[in-house]
Amino acid sequence: MVSFNRIFQKALNLEPLSANELMQIYRFASTDELMFAGNRLRQIHVRGKSVSWQIDRNVNITNVCISGCKFCSFHCKPHETAKSYTTTPDEYSMKIEELIKLNGDQLLLQGGLHPDYGLNFYMNLFSKLKKSYPNIKLHALGPPEIAHIAKKEKKSYREILVQLIDSGLDSLPGAGAEILCDRVRKQISPAKPDSQAWLDVMREAHKLNLPTSATMVFGHIETLEERIEHLIKIRVLQDEKPKNAYGFLAFICWPMQLGGTKLSEKTGNKITTADEYIRTVAISRIALNNISNIQASWLTVGKDAAQIALHSGANDMGSIMIEENVVSATGTANTFDANGIQNAIREAGFTPWLRNQKYEAR
Repeated sequence: MVSFNRIFQKALNLEPLSANELMQIYRFASTDELMFAGNRLRQIHVRGKSVSWQIDRNVNITNVCISGCKFCSFHCKPHETAKSYTTTPDEYSMKIEELIKLNGDQLLLQGGLHPDYGLNFYMNLFSKLKKSYPNIKLHALGPPEIAHIAKKEKKSYREILVQLIDSGLDSLPGAGAEILCDRVRKQISPAKPDSQAWLDVMREAHKLNLPTSATMVFGHIETLEERIEHLIKIRVLQDEKPKNAYGFLAFICWPMQLGGTKLSEKTGNKITTADEYIRTVAISRIALNNISNIQASWLTVGKDAAQIALHSGANDMGSIMIEENVVSATGTANTFDANGIQNAIREAGFTPWLRNQKYEAR
């Protein structure tokens, strides 16, 4: 039996592993070994038996998008006026009032790359929402949207971020990362900004001390080497953040949901197993020696796999995700309410605690 003790000990010392070392343990270490190392590292980063969760609401600003992602069944093209929409002020008010009644404090606002919506549109939207609901946090857009707006306005990423922060942006999701390899991106999201743009937007966000998260969507056309490359790019960028800046507060990985998408034809509707998901959570914890929080993606893998992920390196169960539209458009039907997510955490042997986007207790 091959021993990976040297590599695992290096990881437990919080030393960065090389791509080759990560490849070795992912390919040849057992799932039990990866889970054990992931769980020990979780205890180094976040000690104890508590698991965090959150109440927020997803609102899609619009369903019009020109990025051409082959894995998305939700968007429509600009000329498809019968299907297109933009959320109205009255609809925002209704959705936020419902969120407040459920003790939620955050809107996850996303909408893709609308060809006609520039900086003023988003500044006005954020300002109006903050004026009406000053206590609601806006976790909004993502690097592709920021890059799209910057290109449209002929401004730098920093200029766009500064003005959006001034208008009420509280944190930046890690949306649109998929796999940070342009070979993959050119095939699955041909019109979306490239991997360097994603990294450069996040770099500027960290310089501005804007809280961010990082993501990885796997299980489609990427290779294992490209997954590892993605993790290392996230780790390197986190190392670059200014001291005491928030940087990436969390990392979330999930298997791509292919049901009914154009990409399903290319992959043969590939299904990621629970074992592969658990191994990927563990290797993420092992690779990302400088990110404290790893989230379990119950929405895409279901309760059982998410509970196992909590024993494999994850310390966060994410949000109950009121009104999620994009993943559910592929046929995924996993749901949680506040009681359900807390019970799932307890069933896994942990104590739930309610957090905000900065991983502070509410």
